[in-house]
Amino acid sequence: MSTHYAKQIELLHQLAQPFIDVRQPRHIARAPGRLDVMGGIADYSGSLVLQLPLDVAAYALVQPRRDGQAVIVSGASHDLAGVSVVELPIAEIYRYVADTSALHQMLTANPSTAWASYLLGVLAIVAQNANLFFYDGITIAIHSTVPLGKGVSSSAAIEVATMRAILALGAYEIDGRTLAIWSQMVENRIVGAPCGIMDQMTSACGVANQLLALRCQPAELLSPVELPATLKVWGIDSGVRHAVSGADYTTVRVAAFMGYRILSSLENMPTTITDGVAAIQDHKWFGYLANMNPSEFMQYYTQLPSAIDGESFIRHYQATHDTVTHIRPHQEYPVRQSTAHPIFEHHRVRLFATILQHTHIDEERAQLLGELMYQAHSSYSACGLGVDATDAIVARVRALGPAHGLYGAKITGGGSGGTVAVLGRPDAQVHVQAIADALGTGMVFSGSSDGAIHVPVTVVS
Repeated sequence: MSTHYAKQIELLHQLAQPFIDVRQPRHIARAPGRLDVMGGIADYSGSLVLQLPLDVAAYALVQPRRDGQAVIVSGASHDLAGVSVVELPIAEIYRYVADTSALHQMLTANPSTAWASYLLGVLAIVAQNANLFFYDGITIAIHSTVPLGKGVSSSAAIEVATMRAILALGAYEIDGRTLAIWSQMVENRIVGAPCGIMDQMTSACGVANQLLALRCQPAELLSPVELPATLKVWGIDSGVRHAVSGADYTTVRVAAFMGYRILSSLENMPTTITDGVAAIQDHKWFGYLANMNPSEFMQYYTQLPSAIDGESFIRHYQATHDTVTHIRPHQEYPVRQSTAHPIFEHHRVRLFATILQHTHIDEERAQLLGELMYQAHSSYSACGLGVDATDAIVARVRALGPAHGLYGAKITGGGSGGTVAVLGRPDAQVHVQAIADALGTGMVFSGSSDGAIHVPVTVVS
């Protein structure tokens, strides 16, 4: 066990001490945050994504109880002051196992305790999928070094770490991909945030100092992509809080699924609507926008509306095939650009990965990699997911450029704030820090670590 890991476990025990029996075993799991290098929001449209597991991580401690209570303790981030505690009868969770919509409403009704849905939701999904129940009660304590609202997957890290620890407590064996998919269920079904799969997959399956390559159809792990020693990626915190449940992210996601639905209609694909969800018989793109080539999309470009309101869309097309979002009748959706983004982004990410497969990344190839990042950033902004703070950071990286060892930058994850990914030579660290100090909060993410499935669960007796 590393000194850093041991220190985090000690801090977790200090947090949990008033709520646990130190004479009984505790199971502790760890899961890292992630830096979105390429791919981002295109994950829900089936794109290839490239993600770096970070060295900041969430740590979850679980222990059985004997009083039938679920006690949730969180010191989840230095963004939170003090310790937060939620306690309720665990039977209240299990009565809703078959109705996650009702559980979502129950756990999120009180804004002051809604944060606990990330952890209590794990209990429900574990019961539903692994048939593991802890009717005698359980204590779950969380300590995290992944800061909240920075766009580096603090929620995924908490979900994955908690699920890994609970499954270990129940002696249930699981692979990394399933661990990630079940963790995503927590966020989609219980928390109510329409995230894609890349966050949980990176937190569960990532390997230190490698870019996790994931084809999100729905979650196909490919061979990891190595960054050569001549290149490095950093994350600069913009200081603008990001939330995947925010209106901008959700609007763009809904608009992309609208675009796919319109394209499938233009192709006369047979469609049935059941419970407000479209089932589309698609033997051409197989349900994912990313499977359409950019050149093919340009033939449809003018046939897609630039924007459409929800009421008009429902009247003409009834529904999309997205099971985790809802169309708001009076909301206007930027359909054309939101549809174009994942199609072109998938192409950019494939080029990015292909260039990195060269044994030698010369200056020209490094600049091409950077240009792909700049293009991705511009596309985010065209969708309406840019903000002044992240634009300023990207502009400063571009202004300094290769002469200062900097090749490219882009907004990450769900956009609308959060973290900017930067690509450069390792010796550009000083310039990256200067940009972070001048235009962000000064926080720079740079280290890497293994995902949860590669780190044994610690049992403390």
